[in-house]
Amino acid sequence: MSAPLAHRYRAGEMHRFAAAGAEFVYLPSAGAIFAFDEATAGILARLSAGIVAHGDLVAALVEDGMTAADAEGLLRELRLVRLIEAENVVTPGPKVDAPPADYPLQALVLNVTNQCNLACTYCYEFGADKISTQTGKPKYMTPETARAAVDFLLESAKGREAVHVTFFGGETLMNFRLLKDVVGYADARAAETGRRVTYSLTTNATLLTDPIIDFLSEHAVGVTVSIDGPQDMQDARRVYKSGKGSYDVILPRLKALIARHTTRAITARVTLSAGVTDVVRIYHHLKHEIGFHEIGFAPVTTTDDGHDFGLNGDSMGAVLAGFHALADEWLEYALRGQMHGFSNVSETLSELVSGTNKSHPCGAGLGLLGVSPSGDLSPCHRFTDADEHVLGHVDSGLDQDKRADFLTSGHVGAKYECTSCWARPLCAGGCHHEAFVRYGDTGHANLHYCDWIREWTDRVLDIYGTLAVRNPDFLDRFADRKGLS
Repeated sequence: MSAPLAHRYRAGEMHRFAAAGAEFVYLPSAGAIFAFDEATAGILARLSAGIVAHGDLVAALVEDGMTAADAEGLLRELRLVRLIEAENVVTPGPKVDAPPADYPLQALVLNVTNQCNLACTYCYEFGADKISTQTGKPKYMTPETARAAVDFLLESAKGREAVHVTFFGGETLMNFRLLKDVVGYADARAAETGRRVTYSLTTNATLLTDPIIDFLSEHAVGVTVSIDGPQDMQDARRVYKSGKGSYDVILPRLKALIARHTTRAITARVTLSAGVTDVVRIYHHLKHEIGFHEIGFAPVTTTDDGHDFGLNGDSMGAVLAGFHALADEWLEYALRGQMHGFSNVSETLSELVSGTNKSHPCGAGLGLLGVSPSGDLSPCHRFTDADEHVLGHVDSGLDQDKRADFLTSGHVGAKYECTSCWARPLCAGGCHHEAFVRYGDTGHANLHYCDWIREWTDRVLDIYGTLAVRNPDFLDRFADRKGLS
């Protein structure tokens, strides 16, 4: 007589990978990584042919030298982590639940101005989703609106000891006077309740001066510089309205920033576009010739709207090849116990180490909101000044129904194409704004990135496995440095 259905097993959902001669498995249901021992590998080998009875698995383990009690214990552990599943169990899909209405806010992105002194050809600030909504909108945030935003953040962040404010634009430093006012006001307001505020900003670096740099360092404001690499690449798209390139203007300012700002790492964010794809050359220029601490890359993809700056086909393949080359460097550094500055590896590895299992692609609409110069609230800074995506106002508060609609449609469980993808715990379908621009729906999966994400995640899993075998102490120190342990 065959064993009861409850005692017949199949392999659970998993992604297997090998690194440094060892076998590992990544479990999407838990966002967890496990190394195989010989016994577990044997069980999965048997299940690869189909469903196997409980008794047959126990017998095989005993035959390999394990006691019956230990065999039962191993099978129980594998069921708990869902590496194996009972035949008659139907694995439920992700439950689509919006966070509760009182979910505490953690961060605001203040778009202190929508104006910029550059005219970068790929900028989304005046993208297709905002064309009809620019007229009549204020160009600069006022101190009254900024202070109302800070009050809204602190009131909406009950229970959090620290909150974060990011300053954004346009070009952020065109409203530096407001930035200084916000820092002073927010520090004072937070101190009244024993809390603290941390800060960051994004800038094109053209308006940096020594006094501005000293203020940013004194207040530990993290700085991300939008820059595209050596002069020929920077000046291809990051230009003034006259068409003049910006590299010669920003270079001495960047040197001063890195020399004088000593309280936070200085990060470069590179936008990869047509003709700007040599990530290895860009990285080494920014890291070793200019001195940035961290460099991260984000590609522009074609949006079929007549623009010629998007990446697709061969150019995306070239970018991914460059990513692999820098990943090799990152691993070589890590095996020597040193940190490399390629943040695309560091960020993905951080998520793997911490066991990230996302319901949504990012914090947009969850713990983070964007604030437009007029005070409108949006899911993130990319949606500011787009009327269709307004979720409230700093004076009147958050429209919880609109927020719930946004989060429900953006939940990974609501994206059919994601339900069978092993990389969904880290991706959750991709950027809401890119989904809207490309597909007209913030909750649509970014299908054009799927192969990219899977290949890149697999590459970082290989790095994780190699370090787990050859330098596990580095993984521990990496987790400590990132605040993950």
